Amino acid sequence: MYEHCPHCRLRYEIEPGYFWGAMFVSYAFSAGIALVAGFLVFYGLNDPGGWTYVLIICPLLILVTPVNFRLSRILWLHYVSGIHYEPGKTSEF
Repeated sequence: MYEHCPHCRLRYEIEPGYFWGAMFVSYAFSAGIALVAGFLVFYGLNDPGGWTYVLIICPLLILVTPVNFRLSRILWLHYVSGIHYEPGKTSEF
């Protein structure tokens, strides 16, 4: 992830450790994806053995990790810090 926004030069990490809260958002996304995938495996494959769940859900979570990482940070910045994008305005620092 960029340290500064390429358009408005806003520094993303407002303070050291700022994105620790985004971990909880990421955890919620991962848990939701695992839960939905588990239900789909349960009903789609007629309740297979435990290793089938592991072999399907774990790679799925690894594949969505880059998207999950950015999305959780974006949501954390938007809802917690109050930063809003204003076209044409650059931040001065």
